[in-house]
Amino acid sequence: MREYGPASLWKALRFRDRAIVAILGLSFVSALLFWIGAGYMAATKEVPDYGGRYVEGIVGQPRYVNPILSSSNAADEDIASVIYAGLTGYDSDGRVVNRLAEKIDVSEDKMTYVVTVREDAIWHDGEPVTAEDVAFTVRTITDPAYRSPLRQKWQGVDVEVRDNRTVAFILKKAYFGFPEHLSVGILPKHIWETVAPDRFALADANLMPIGAGPYRFFDFQKDPEGNILSYELRSFQEYVGGRPFIGKLAFSFYPDEETMIAAYERKEIMGMSPLSSEQGKTFFGKKGTAVLGFHLPRVFSVFFNPMKSVPLAYAEVRQALSMSVDRDMLVRDALSGRGIPASLPFLSFMDGNPSLPSVPYDVEAAKRLLEEKGWKEGGDGIRTKGDDRLSFDLQVPDWPELRLTADLLSKQWRQIGVDVSVGVTPLSDLNRDVIRPREYEALLYGEEMSVSPDFYSFWHSSEKNDPGLNLAMFDDADADDVLLKLREESDTSKRDESLGTFLSLLAQKTPAVFLYSPDVFYVVSDELKGWDIRSANNASSRFSSVDTWFLETKRVWNR
Repeated sequence: MREYGPASLWKALRFRDRAIVAILGLSFVSALLFWIGAGYMAATKEVPDYGGRYVEGIVGQPRYVNPILSSSNAADEDIASVIYAGLTGYDSDGRVVNRLAEKIDVSEDKMTYVVTVREDAIWHDGEPVTAEDVAFTVRTITDPAYRSPLRQKWQGVDVEVRDNRTVAFILKKAYFGFPEHLSVGILPKHIWETVAPDRFALADANLMPIGAGPYRFFDFQKDPEGNILSYELRSFQEYVGGRPFIGKLAFSFYPDEETMIAAYERKEIMGMSPLSSEQGKTFFGKKGTAVLGFHLPRVFSVFFNPMKSVPLAYAEVRQALSMSVDRDMLVRDALSGRGIPASLPFLSFMDGNPSLPSVPYDVEAAKRLLEEKGWKEGGDGIRTKGDDRLSFDLQVPDWPELRLTADLLSKQWRQIGVDVSVGVTPLSDLNRDVIRPREYEALLYGEEMSVSPDFYSFWHSSEKNDPGLNLAMFDDADADDVLLKLREESDTSKRDESLGTFLSLLAQKTPAVFLYSPDVFYVVSDELKGWDIRSANNASSRFSSVDTWFLETKRVWNR
């Protein structure tokens, strides 16, 4: 009896028919798998997953991974920013948000801040974070024996422990920016209280720290000369902001940008600490690389020292110098277009909405102003007034884009009859030999402020001498009064009014020529996701949202 079934039917088919059937079958299976896959993709979404290891290169060496000592060293500051946490921190726009603080109550006179520490805040060794830890940190900062560079910021602040989770800060004067001071990383009292001041900087805990931030110390490697080669961290699963996605975070250290970039090219690291404009622009469009840009509240300017230069003591000279600067051209040619022109030290992403005075670019008007004030052009094209020749020395740090900026300025100012001699000083010598003793006629330099700017340290007359930051030696009673009001005023509309008044005074007096704010180039592998910083208060603040970065993903069902 003949049997009929799939096997017998298959045998009865000719080779060509079998091939057709096989192709049709494969097509059906492929289509089925495609639609199943498409349905799965449509019904699910990709989300961050835990795991992975991210390695970042840093120029420099860590010495004090300690938040009250780290501000003078970029490597220390970067690492401390992910190991430690403050009562406050910063969001993606550089604005203050709570971190270890559950809430902050402010008195009506703005002179008392009562902070409640989060109940779930714990140290990497499992101990709870308490109000005693907060008070210990502040008292250590303010004690001169510990030599914290943050001490000046905390002068006039008393700290009082009210219970295990409540600490009060009593200010001698109201200060609108105090919540930002609370972003300093808190030290664990139980680790540091037995360390004497003279041993503080030498303590092992400076390189093997215990904090309450998103990452905990794991290990470091040194070379035979004692230089730290790499520094390994692990995610802290009990972090108050939630478990970080990236499981392992590491840092590798290099003597200069060129060596760090070479390591990146060899894929030994996945990211690099922010690069100069000259180096950063070379990575645009590079396969496998993302160039992440963000703004810092940093403005580069030419600061005039009228105590060292007779021509710069004349208001019309300073005004003409400002009027004849083509800031758009400086950004285009010195920064390759990667920056913001700035005619004043206030940038669009900063807090506030003041009425800004006009600072025109008008070369012919600058010439007329000098001519009307008696500065006559000589046969060599340089102006003089009596025995005073319109010339000065411009000191500039040995940094590629700043050297180029100085050369461009020299050419622009030559057009109005000003002779500028550019002197380049190595960065390592600049602060000691030029800035601190105020040994310059004019100085091209950048000053880093805050997204919520406090101009007091940079422009009040009391800050003219070292260690103050008033590099233009600006001394104006009206400006001093406004700066004091700005420090104490928290009402938004009143602050905007005072801020507009102060900026108008700067525009009128012209103690400096403001130039630009360069973008920051943060070069990383395109495998890194979740980075969302738009503005930051300093370069280390790029790690503000490090707990939300991720390398791994998974798919979950849509809801």
